[in-house]
Amino acid sequence: MTAYLLVGAAICAEVTATLALRASHGLTRLGPGVVVAVGYIAAFVLLAQALKSLNVGPVYAVWSGLGTVGALVGGVVAFGEPVKPASVAGAVLVVAGVAVMYLGGGMSHE
Repeated sequence: MTAYLLVGAAICAEVTATLALRASHGLTRLGPGVVVAVGYIAAFVLLAQALKSLNVGPVYAVWSGLGTVGALVGGVVAFGEPVKPASVAGAVLVVAGVAVMYLGGGMSHE
């Protein structure tokens, strides 16, 4: 269970860093720039710890897929970015793909 929490925390850190990257205006703003660096470092450290006991393929699918959807939602909420039907369809496909990979390979070592 701890490894799954680490993956969840890694996703949150990665989404936070990505949104801060948008807010940093090309890394020209110090505060958001620091959040970018700390967030990405935290995301990779957390992911690396989770991968000690979980399978890399499904974990990476979950991390990158849910991070992508999280960044999409975060961009809408934090920055008022527009959402087009194609973006929603893409997000649904990403989540579906993550679910298929999870069901196909599971996340724990066998």
